[in-house]
Amino acid sequence: MRSCNYLRQTVIIFSLALLPGVNLFGQVEEYEDLLQRIDTIENPVYKPHVSVSYGIFSFLGEVKGRNGLTQLGDPAFKVNISTFIDNNQYFAANFFFQGGRLKGEERSFSDLSKNLNFSSYLYSVGVSSRYEFAHFIPDHIAFRPYLSLGIEQINFNPKGDFEYWDATNNVSYPYYYWPDGTIRSTPTGTQETIILSRDYVPDADLRRREKDLYNLGDYSLRSFGIPLEIGYTLKIMRNMYFSMGVEYHYTFTDYIDNVAETGTSINGNSYNDSYLFTHATLHFDLFSDPTTRTVDLLYAEVEFDPLLFEDEDGDFILDIADHCPGTPYGVVTDTLGCPLDGDGDGVPDYLDLELETRKGAWVDDEGVTLTEEELLKRLQRERAMDRDDLAEYWAIYNKPFLDGADREIPEKFLSVDTDGDGYISFEELLRSIDDYFDYRLDLTYEELRELNEYFFTQ
Repeated sequence: MRSCNYLRQTVIIFSLALLPGVNLFGQVEEYEDLLQRIDTIENPVYKPHVSVSYGIFSFLGEVKGRNGLTQLGDPAFKVNISTFIDNNQYFAANFFFQGGRLKGEERSFSDLSKNLNFSSYLYSVGVSSRYEFAHFIPDHIAFRPYLSLGIEQINFNPKGDFEYWDATNNVSYPYYYWPDGTIRSTPTGTQETIILSRDYVPDADLRRREKDLYNLGDYSLRSFGIPLEIGYTLKIMRNMYFSMGVEYHYTFTDYIDNVAETGTSINGNSYNDSYLFTHATLHFDLFSDPTTRTVDLLYAEVEFDPLLFEDEDGDFILDIADHCPGTPYGVVTDTLGCPLDGDGDGVPDYLDLELETRKGAWVDDEGVTLTEEELLKRLQRERAMDRDDLAEYWAIYNKPFLDGADREIPEKFLSVDTDGDGYISFEELLRSIDDYFDYRLDLTYEELRELNEYFFTQ
């Protein structure tokens, strides 16, 4: 991981040298364009999304509304979860839950048997397949029609307003419509009729009463249905769109309104009951992949010499910046790749037999302190001292005074030398580059390039 970080930062250093004259200060977007690319995903992974519908039920059965018109029910709702089922994303599978109330209210003076009413809470669960004509309509068009077909299980409970509750005697009486337009009931045990007014509360269980009234038997309050839907969608944004549609639900029962083809006093038609759901829907696509993605380039198009990224001695300092190549494996190094030398005597700690030599002392190859006499004795020759030996003696003798004498850092780069050792290390250079792009370094882009050049020439 550390090598990868140095690799990335080294690439940035060379990019500074390869892009002269480009002022990146205040133009971070250009820098990001070099590191990133935005690609369009041809076939993004489509995950389930959720939709919520709100609308109205309309009953299509024997019990009509006033004047024989279709009776509108109360508001209904639907919750849907869907996902594509093919690679081309032409067909979507849907799982849904739907609920609402159906009702009918007839009134007739000519046919007293037609003064019917019912109310039934209806709930269904099912699956369907949806097609949005993606074969013919391009993706960039926000408006498109759709078709849907499925199967569902339906639960219902028909009730009606056919009884009068006598709170005094704690009993209920059925009531009937009379030819004169009144509604009357005959209490049990009496011959007299009383005129009533309806409360329009469907509190009588019709299936409980049908053995006496309609002779329909103990029918099931569950059935299957086939929902067929048509509508259109309108895309609002990437992860949300709106639709309007009409669902026709054909059921396999004729008892939703408690009226069927057979019966003693009321005969219905031979068709099963059905109903409509007219709705508006909001769809939320919260989990699918985006249509575009950002790719980190890391200068993938630029071909660099592999030698620039080698670390032959394995000390995590690239050879291009390693001041001590060939360090034995496992030896701890500083940011220049050189073995640590805690006492600064020129002998690395892993070879130093005297780890706390005083500053400026003369030492041998093993880091042990030498007196001046011992040093001179080592340098004595029968002939004149060689120039190389003289230079070595002079360097050792004057070591405390020569350190840093030939490595003066320009004043404007002094803040980069965070450890104050008079030398800008590779790590300090990388940190300054990061600080520049994070707006924490008070240098211009040209000065940053000068710092880069100074590092390689110091």
